[in-house]
Amino acid sequence: MTTTATTEQADVVIIGAGAAGLMAAATAGHRGRRVLLLEHANKPGKKILMSGGTRCNFTNLNAGPQHFTSRNPHFCKSALSRYTPWDFLDLVQRHGVAYKEKAAGQLFCATSAKDILKLLLAECDSAGVDLRLNTEVHGIRQHDGFMLDTSAGRVHCDRLVIATGGLSIPRMGAGPFGYQVAEQFGLKVLPTRAGLVPFTLHPEDKEWLAPLSGISCDASVSAGGRTFAEPILITHRGLSGPAMLQASSFWEPGTAVTVNWLPGCTDVENALQQQRTSQPSSTLEQWLRKQLPQRLADAFVTRHDWTGPLQHYTAKRLADVAQMLTQWTFKPAGTEGYRTAEVTLGGVDTDGISSKTFEAKTVPGLHFIGEVLDVTGQLGGFNFQWAWASGQAAGKAV
Repeated sequence: MTTTATTEQADVVIIGAGAAGLMAAATAGHRGRRVLLLEHANKPGKKILMSGGTRCNFTNLNAGPQHFTSRNPHFCKSALSRYTPWDFLDLVQRHGVAYKEKAAGQLFCATSAKDILKLLLAECDSAGVDLRLNTEVHGIRQHDGFMLDTSAGRVHCDRLVIATGGLSIPRMGAGPFGYQVAEQFGLKVLPTRAGLVPFTLHPEDKEWLAPLSGISCDASVSAGGRTFAEPILITHRGLSGPAMLQASSFWEPGTAVTVNWLPGCTDVENALQQQRTSQPSSTLEQWLRKQLPQRLADAFVTRHDWTGPLQHYTAKRLADVAQMLTQWTFKPAGTEGYRTAEVTLGGVDTDGISSKTFEAKTVPGLHFIGEVLDVTGQLGGFNFQWAWASGQAAGKAV
């Protein structure tokens, strides 16, 4: 091969210095590979820093294939089994990063997400990775490997790893670059949409819920055949919180979402009947205020005219009240979209990618890792675990 004197040489070029890209770079670098890590933004790991309320839910000890969505649900199994949450936790402990387990299995930084980014940058530094920020890639072509035209000049490499993420949170620099590269080289890209994202409401629901903005409570939310029992949050735009975010990844536009506002009460109808028997002069409002935040309870009472003492309620009416509280349904107007979405559903079709090396089956030397692929984790540290696992797999293969 003949190249000009101005063409820089690298064994591996990785595009995207997010979680997956940093992990792949460090892994490949520790194997003695000359790694050039290119990032178009002015800082690496921006989504790491803002994740988990700036505390970074960096993994989930319970992570398994069942926590991921993909057209090919088997694709993620290999990488997840080869690099487990315990492997990343070992790295965290070796770097002395303090962490806390909040919900079951969900590990967060005790102080700041900066600790995880520092860990990854330290690993890259010790591995000799050359990190270039503010570097745009203008063109890629196959040329005895790959030739890249960048804002910093021309680069040639034997292996190219695409770790550019999805479309979520464009203010952080997200864009379609990775999908465009896949399509350029003949790989299939599945339709994308926002995942782990708040719902917006139609006027009839927004009218009574928007004034309750800021209220949070435990609930059970069902959509697309999946149910999530976690907190929900009422916002001035719609419904958010962990349970709603989880449901959004399985919701199909035009379909309904079902909410059980009283997940801690196993038989609401029976509880109401017992209340009527034991305290017939008490009101539904009094009972409901013990189950829900006061303003939310009052809103239900006003909206459905649940007034008067319980002794005046028939068994049928109590059954209707119970159903409203445990099977409240709404059809979202939509979601807040990529602006606030934590992840992107869809992406590069995994049928064209090796589950062992993350190499494109039809393009030797071209690898795709992380969120750019059609693999999406649930809320709770699973997407970071996918970044670590896929990055590690590719880093060992390039």
